[in-house]
Amino acid sequence: MNWAFTSSGNVTETYAAGLLREMLEIPSSSYQERALAHYLAVAMADLGFQAHIDAVGNVIGVIERGAGPTLMLLGHMDTVPGQFPVRSEDGRLYGRGAVDAKGPLAAMICAAAGAVDFPGRIVVIGVVEEETPRSRGAMAIRATHDRPDALIIGEPSGWSSVVLGYKGKLDLRYTVRVPATHPSNPVPKASELAVACWDALVDLLGPDAGHGAFDRPGATLSRLNGDLTKASADLSVRVPPGFDVGGLVRALRERLPAGDLEVLNSVAACRVGRADPTVRALVSGIRRLHAQPRLVVKTATSDMNTLAEVWDVPMATYGPGDSGLDHADDEHIVLSDYLRGIDVLTVAISELAHLPANPGGRVGEALQSVRSLR
Repeated sequence: MNWAFTSSGNVTETYAAGLLREMLEIPSSSYQERALAHYLAVAMADLGFQAHIDAVGNVIGVIERGAGPTLMLLGHMDTVPGQFPVRSEDGRLYGRGAVDAKGPLAAMICAAAGAVDFPGRIVVIGVVEEETPRSRGAMAIRATHDRPDALIIGEPSGWSSVVLGYKGKLDLRYTVRVPATHPSNPVPKASELAVACWDALVDLLGPDAGHGAFDRPGATLSRLNGDLTKASADLSVRVPPGFDVGGLVRALRERLPAGDLEVLNSVAACRVGRADPTVRALVSGIRRLHAQPRLVVKTATSDMNTLAEVWDVPMATYGPGDSGLDHADDEHIVLSDYLRGIDVLTVAISELAHLPANPGGRVGEALQSVRSLR
């Protein structure tokens, strides 16, 4: 028997903890995921996956066990910048990406490897560039892969919670140049115009806007550079379901006396219901561990948004880890929660084995759906 597995076919706790630690030891900030992708391709091959790295750098592992349904488990390899020493302390494992989102991805790999009775196809994917505006990894997956029968996105939800949906996101860049002039000249300077663009966005969103509620938009001034003659600003807006993104962009452009406003990326909000089969499967796993499941929505955005735009399939987001530690200088995961997350995913995979395999949803249909949204 492979030393990574228990007698029941599940991945051992020692192997699972070691896998995550090795992943944390490999820096993988956005655009720098290659080393981690190569490590995971080898690790998944050792666990019985058919593994490869695709054209954009995503690592993909496939286990074929019959003609049953196809289940996709997708997490991201990239992290925000700021690597710090990996260490274990008081049952916690510290390191950049421990919760966002190497912990959830490692849990998916371990659970899928141990799903020896799954009668269909399991696809585990670590994507690149989720922490960037364009989500290039997930965009490539939806364009090149057949629609699965069910999808789990790996993000930190907390081991006993399931995420039903996320706000959408609109990323804008404002750039402006004006002739050189004396600082005391009353004409607007480039830096002032950039600030005025931000003020106009906040005004258009209204006094109730903010990041504290799922049903209201919230804006962030992500970057601001400028002087008297040239300036640029990156603006990010999290939007609820049904929000008129096009109307906001048009209204903001009408308020700008100079400069250019570029839409860098736009992805719609997404939300599934409590009766979604993937949600029910994850809830079953949490209850199997004698916990009361929490169903939540998030005011951030994930690759669930990107894939939900073209794949109308059962889906939910799940992963061990406290999302309050995303991007934090003391980012860490409680190892017992990580192991519980593997157990929850193991049960969920077993539950989803009963889904009917869907012969539709081929790549051509997905691409047609993308065109219809434009």
